[in-house]
Amino acid sequence: ADPTADVEGHDAAAKAAILAGLAFHSRVTMADVACQGMSSVTAADVDAARSMGHVIKLLAVAERTNDGAAIGVRVNPVMVARTHPLASVRESFNAVFVEAEAAGDLMFYGRGAGGAPTASAVLGDLVAIARNRVLGARDPGESTYAALPISPAGAARARHYLSIDVH
Repeated sequence: ADPTADVEGHDAAAKAAILAGLAFHSRVTMADVACQGMSSVTAADVDAARSMGHVIKLLAVAERTNDGAAIGVRVNPVMVARTHPLASVRESFNAVFVEAEAAGDLMFYGRGAGGAPTASAVLGDLVAIARNRVLGARDPGESTYAALPISPAGAARARHYLSIDVH
């Protein structure tokens, strides 16, 4: 009911921390994620992006630094070309776009909010818990064998759009 966590990127930051931890086998917490929400985006920004063939999306980005020695994780508004698959993600849908050397570009897309998706996730967790209790087992533990450090916010190189009104 309260969209603040979505608009300000807190929900995306939590998901980014989980996905970065899984992808890079390192402990990543929400505190490690540099987060800037959509509230700073103006109508003029949206119009400027549109005139350049882009849309503005709140993206969570998790990546290894160029030398591969650290991880950068951030959430911020990004101009995405209208031709990119992420540009068409709308409403309650989420997408994960993966760029991998061996696999190329991959995108996973589906509902990320609402009664049925949430119920499905909760039910799946309950079934896993019940199965583990019956079998006397536990789910696999956290895989942090890489233990890569997290780059400080702002350390990643990125392109920026700058708009200046001059009289």
